[in-house]
Amino acid sequence: MRISAVLLLLFVSLTPVFGEDAAPAAPDARDVDFLRVDEDEEAARLQTSVTRYEKDGVTVELLGAVHIADKEYYDELNRRFAAFDALLFEMIGGENLVNGKAPVPAEDEEPDLVMDMLGKMYDSMAKFLKLTGQKDGIDYAAKNFVHADLTVAEFVALQEERGESLLGFALAAGRQMEENPDAEVRQPNMARLLTAFLAGNANALKMEIIHTLGQGDDQISALAGENVIIHDRNAKCLKVLDAEIAKGRKNLGIFYGAAHYPDMEERLLKQGWKRTGHEWLTAWDVPKPKRRPKALPGKQAPPKKAA
Repeated sequence: MRISAVLLLLFVSLTPVFGEDAAPAAPDARDVDFLRVDEDEEAARLQTSVTRYEKDGVTVELLGAVHIADKEYYDELNRRFAAFDALLFEMIGGENLVNGKAPVPAEDEEPDLVMDMLGKMYDSMAKFLKLTGQKDGIDYAAKNFVHADLTVAEFVALQEERGESLLGFALAAGRQMEENPDAEVRQPNMARLLTAFLAGNANALKMEIIHTLGQGDDQISALAGENVIIHDRNAKCLKVLDAEIAKGRKNLGIFYGAAHYPDMEERLLKQGWKRTGHEWLTAWDVPKPKRRPKALPGKQAPPKKAA
């Protein structure tokens, strides 16, 4: 399995889980992107979209998430979230949050090993890349936050019903990339990746993987279909959206991994929602090393004066 499949799942698809501690036809999926890399001579920037939809006097915005990002990115998201009547958020098991934090488990309670492992992986990657983890950067205690994801029990039951696993989904993503050369994901250079890792060079490491992540919404959404990771979780989110609208909410936001949005937008457009706005937020701002000016041919440095 390619490393790119693992990167895409970790950064733009899998939820930063807390362990213990239909109408008009949808346009072509490539009509709009939800994740991109904006690059110039100075820096490369991983960006997520804010996409607005309207229907019957109600507005909903899809705000894409990258699960490890610059602190300033999460600060801007928190500022935007405060303006919504309700902010629907993704997090498997998020219904158990207490004041925005995971509850302390009982002594006899068995921890979920997979969820616990994922949480520790996110913490380690954030520290190494000098980034902030989503669970630390986002204020999940905000009063307008509404859990709009599967419970742990629902997630486990649906995976058993479909015969799925997180590893199986990652393997399927790897096969998709192997079998679809027309949608080739830019692969990190393993030699440069290892060199950056051993040197502890966070910016060089981010620069090596940023283009892989920038293609994540297209690659993961190609696997949407009938699965738990994308299909079932999106269905649950939109069910919660309908319930919030029924309560009279008029201005709503949805905060999910950017890879969820090609499928989610297709569902919204089929339900009669109209896309009315699209903008970008920078999640990673990675400066490029400054190039040293080349010496002109035949030019030599002037000799030093004698003391």
